[in-house]
Amino acid sequence: MRLKGKVALISGGASGMGAVEAKMFADEGALVAIGDIQSNLGRDVESEINQGGRKCVFLHLDVTNEDSWRKSVSDTIKQFGRIDILVNNAGVSAVSLVEDTTVKEWDRVMDINAKGVFLGTKSVIPEMIKVGGGSIINISSQLGLVGMDSSSPQYQASKGAVRIFTKAAAIQYASSGIRVNSVHPGPVTTAMTAHRRSNKDDYAVMLSRIPLGRFADPIDIAYGVIYLASDESTFVTGSELVIDGGWTAQ
Repeated sequence: MRLKGKVALISGGASGMGAVEAKMFADEGALVAIGDIQSNLGRDVESEINQGGRKCVFLHLDVTNEDSWRKSVSDTIKQFGRIDILVNNAGVSAVSLVEDTTVKEWDRVMDINAKGVFLGTKSVIPEMIKVGGGSIINISSQLGLVGMDSSSPQYQASKGAVRIFTKAAAIQYASSGIRVNSVHPGPVTTAMTAHRRSNKDDYAVMLSRIPLGRFADPIDIAYGVIYLASDESTFVTGSELVIDGGWTAQ
C-alpha cells in the first residue's frame, strides 16, 4: 500500500474529486479525515470508507475560516495522532467577464480557492514539523497556468495564486521536510462542470481545447494526487503536476 500508516486531511472531501481522493487514499492504507461544509455528503463518504474496513472521519470545515481549520487539524490529531498529508481540494468556479464581476463575487471565489489553501497550509505546517515533514498538495487548475475567455477572472486569478503560493511555501519549508506541490487538472466530470457539460455549444468548445478529446474522470486526477502524497515523490517539491489532457500543450 502506497500510503500505509500515513494520515491525510482532505478539504472538500465530501464530493467530486475530493471524495474520490479520500476513497483512494483509504484503499492505499491512509487514515483519512475529510473536511467539508456538506455534512450529509461528507458523512456518506465517511460511512462508505469505514464500512469497507478502512478508517475515515468527517469534520465540518469552512475553509475560509481560520478557527475552523484549527479545529479540523486538532480533531484530526486527536483521532489519528498526526498529519502527514494535506490535500487542499476545496474550490468553487464561476463564469463572468471582468466588467460584470462584482466585488462580492470576486471575494467569494478568492476566499474559498486562494485563502482556503493558505489557511489550510498554515494550519498543518506546525504539526508536520513535529513529525519531521509531510506532503501538501494544492489543487489548482489548467487555468492557473493559462487564460480562457469564457471563465471568470476571479477563478483564474485564484488558481494562479494557488500556483505561486505553492512555490513560496515549498521553498520556505523544504528544510523542514515538507513538500508542497500543485496539481493542475483540466476539465473534470464533477458537479462543478455540470453547467458546461449540459450546454451543447459550451461543451463542444471545451472539448475542442482538449487534445485527448474528453473531460477527465475524477480518478484521473486522484492518481496524480496519490503520487504526490506518497514516498514515490520524495524529491518533488514546488512543482506543477499538469493533468489536463493536453490543454496547455497548445
